[in-house]
Amino acid sequence: MNDSTLNFYGLGIAPQVLDSLAKLGFKSPTPIQHKAIPIGLEGKDMIGIAQTGTGKTMAFAIPMIQRLASGVKGRGLILVPTRELALQVEQSVLKISGAFGIRSAVLIGGDPIEKQIRALAKNPRVLIATPGRLNDLMKQRKVHLSDVHILVLDEADRMLDMGFAPQIDQILQTVPKDRQTMFFSATMASEIVKLTSKYLKLPTQVEVATQGTTAERVTHELFIVSRERKKDLLQKLLAQYRGSVLLFCRTKIGAFKVARALRAMNHNAIDIHSDKTLAQRRKALDGFKSGLYRVLVATDIAARGIDVVGIELVINYDLPDEAENYVHRIGRTGRAGMAGHAISFAAPDERNDVMSIEKLIKTALQVSQHPEVPTESFSKPSVVFSSKRFGARRSGGKRRYS
Repeated sequence: MNDSTLNFYGLGIAPQVLDSLAKLGFKSPTPIQHKAIPIGLEGKDMIGIAQTGTGKTMAFAIPMIQRLASGVKGRGLILVPTRELALQVEQSVLKISGAFGIRSAVLIGGDPIEKQIRALAKNPRVLIATPGRLNDLMKQRKVHLSDVHILVLDEADRMLDMGFAPQIDQILQTVPKDRQTMFFSATMASEIVKLTSKYLKLPTQVEVATQGTTAERVTHELFIVSRERKKDLLQKLLAQYRGSVLLFCRTKIGAFKVARALRAMNHNAIDIHSDKTLAQRRKALDGFKSGLYRVLVATDIAARGIDVVGIELVINYDLPDEAENYVHRIGRTGRAGMAGHAISFAAPDERNDVMSIEKLIKTALQVSQHPEVPTESFSKPSVVFSSKRFGARRSGGKRRYS
């Protein structure tokens, strides 16, 4: 959340960049931007830890573009885990780079590789890439990283979760050792610690939120419900909300089936996952942003690749495989200082999964009951919830349920 006492002046940002920020309506930096930008502008290695939705992209985009424009030779490389995030990062970079005439290229799977090869032929100074596609282009000798002097790994923990460790290692061994490296992540997993100790030089760590914390204006709610009753409960809850909803399923087939069921309930819903082509995923995301689709049903591939302000509700129809993904999922609501709400469905035998989430976020998930859908209790009770806490609240203190 922005602090009105902070401003972009005094951070070392060049007047031309300040003008661009002013034209874009950016008045106050977020805490991660306020702390990270001066370090990035000094050319130091850095580890930035901040929860999702706190403005991390500009925290590294501003230093990268300004340093490239002010004399740093070569190129900048930004690695991200998903295609959607790559495209969003490009939009942020373009807001700053246009004033300096710095071109960028996006290298992602699902997009014609020939088009990307043509973009590389124009010698862009900023490359935004997913590890898989970048490695493919490296093997084909269509891209060389010998002139990369500024390297950013955005959502580094997510890239490791997705199995990109071998590709990342290959890339980091290829880029020059004499470079600036910045890692940004929502969590500081042990794998990240190993990676940073191997590839960063005396990095400065910037942390604006304790690892595992969630956006402060997001409220949490839990329903213990049998798998057979999930759709009934979902239908009842959607009738009580009016805004956009991001719903998470564990599997691609699960997302497809839930989206189909929602359409049968007369909800405008669409699914997004890794089996969709890039064009299909763009269409789904654009439709969700514009309001064409009220409900976007996603697998965890979208947990960090959706930058949509104003999502009223995140529903964990299935609990995530990893507790850390709970933070990333619900980070899609409550963005830019807005309030948000997260509802999770847990089966009676998923007690341990809930406990792992609560341990990570250091908060007990508020257990609720719905008057029209039978809910249950955990098979082996481990956490005692007061019945007085049943019933989530809207802003203003009104109960959602009677």
